Amino acid sequence: METQVAPEDQLRNRFRGFYPVIVDVETAGLCSQTDALLEIGAYFVRMTPTGMLETEEHFHTHVMPFEGANLDKEALEFNGIDPFNPLRGAVDEKTAISSFFKAVDKKRKKSGCVRAVMVAHNAMFDFGFINAAARRSNITKSPFHPFTAFDTATLAGFAYGQTVLAKACAAAGVEYNTEEAHGALYDSKVEAELFCRMVNRYRVLGGWPLRYE
Repeated sequence: METQVAPEDQLRNRFRGFYPVIVDVETAGLCSQTDALLEIGAYFVRMTPTGMLETEEHFHTHVMPFEGANLDKEALEFNGIDPFNPLRGAVDEKTAISSFFKAVDKKRKKSGCVRAVMVAHNAMFDFGFINAAARRSNITKSPFHPFTAFDTATLAGFAYGQTVLAKACAAAGVEYNTEEAHGALYDSKVEAELFCRMVNRYRVLGGWPLRYE
């Protein structure tokens, strides 16, 4: 019979002291150094008493383009964002990044983990935009590990043979609505569900906790 471990201890031990935060950004292009960051969405997770990972609270903010930012027309047509629409309620990059990092660190401390780790689909893209915005805002202290990230595209390719988010979700049994896609909050939600599904499936198949002969 498996020994019962407190949920916070299970989470702290599951990822080597890292607290996973599932992140998605919407942008005005592909280059984090020149193109505007427009939206941040993130989901936090917790561990159940039975050792299963599940989503809980979320973070979401719209971001105003930084001064001199490039706004690629094709990128804006793709995500449907009007950067200067006052109804977005967007805040400047420094406010957005500061509030995001504060929310992440609060959850990280509650979990007892030593660092947060970013989880995203094609993670280096999101990681790059968050880090670039932090540098532009002169924010030097980040709750995230400086170079480690968990990529759900890679994990889904391993687990399901699919790397495209919609196809990976279909393979995992996660509902994916194409009409809501390409919004940071919605995409971070389905990526979080996909991540939890993969972590939990590995546990059910006997891969965690690790057992050595």
